[in-house]
Amino acid sequence: MTLPSDDLGGPAQPLLEVRDLVKHFPLKKDVFGRGGGVVRAVDGVSFRVRKGETLGVVGESGCGKSTTARLLMHLIEPDGGEIVFDGATVGSRDLSLKQFRRQAQMVFQDSYASLNPRLTIEDSIAFAPQVHGVPHREAVERARSLLARVGLEPRRFAERYPHELSGGQRQRVNIARALALEPRLILLDEAVSALDKSVEAQVLNLLLDLKDEFGLTYVFISHDLNVVEYMSDRVMVMYLGRVAEIGDSDVLFRAPKHPYTRALLSSIPSMDPDRRTERPPLSGDPPNPINPPSGCRFHTRCPKAHAVCSQREPTLSGGAHTVACLMHEPGSGHPEAAPLQKVAA
Repeated sequence: MTLPSDDLGGPAQPLLEVRDLVKHFPLKKDVFGRGGGVVRAVDGVSFRVRKGETLGVVGESGCGKSTTARLLMHLIEPDGGEIVFDGATVGSRDLSLKQFRRQAQMVFQDSYASLNPRLTIEDSIAFAPQVHGVPHREAVERARSLLARVGLEPRRFAERYPHELSGGQRQRVNIARALALEPRLILLDEAVSALDKSVEAQVLNLLLDLKDEFGLTYVFISHDLNVVEYMSDRVMVMYLGRVAEIGDSDVLFRAPKHPYTRALLSSIPSMDPDRRTERPPLSGDPPNPINPPSGCRFHTRCPKAHAVCSQREPTLSGGAHTVACLMHEPGSGHPEAAPLQKVAA
């Protein structure tokens, strides 16, 4: 794959690096002074996205997937942490927010709410390039070219309005709009979850083709594990605002390390009657993010939990396949953890 001309650090440098990202939403107190506190939506998330890969992000509803995506685009301001894009900190003198948004775009789940109902399809796609200084005629030509590329004939669709299109067609428009600024990174937040299965398959294959054609990097957020496995080179599993596990897609789906990841994968429906799930992989709901459990946040639902899990917080470690679990930390005190290696004098 040919890297874009504005690549700075070469293929070895991550395109996106997130360090200790934090977002807490404060809660109001009632008239009696009760309540308050904060919702720990994202609570110290760190990961890297390599150039040209697709990083899938999975987890239960409320785990912080979509909030993380919005923090990456600065649609909401983080309370802490650092976002580094190709070696430059986003929002710094080296990389302003406007410069970053030219190189990173986002496709949302709701294809209709993402589009201005008063603008034609052509104008919606051409709007962002014009904001970034592209002449009107060139922006319109780019919009029509992208419409054709995503499978919508410009003569039929350019002058239509969003309400005249189906959900799948609108999502193709949103993909074309995301490509209009010639970005390097695209965040896809449940971008196909609202589509019929036949349309979903078409859009997924379109995304794969566009990735190869334009040298794109994807962060692909979805609750559908089959889709994530199909799309992703690596997968990041989130639980209650933190990262539980990150690894290559084929390795993680074949041999997950974290008990939560194993529970997620066991919930995938199977057409084989001999592999029918008879017991729920997890019991209970996720803990309250206002007051998360001490130690490992998953210990209240984990079948492998021991006393140390409620006392000690695991760290994300392990090289290429990282996991935040005391079972995989040597000397952590968990019965299944390996002993610490003694260093020779």
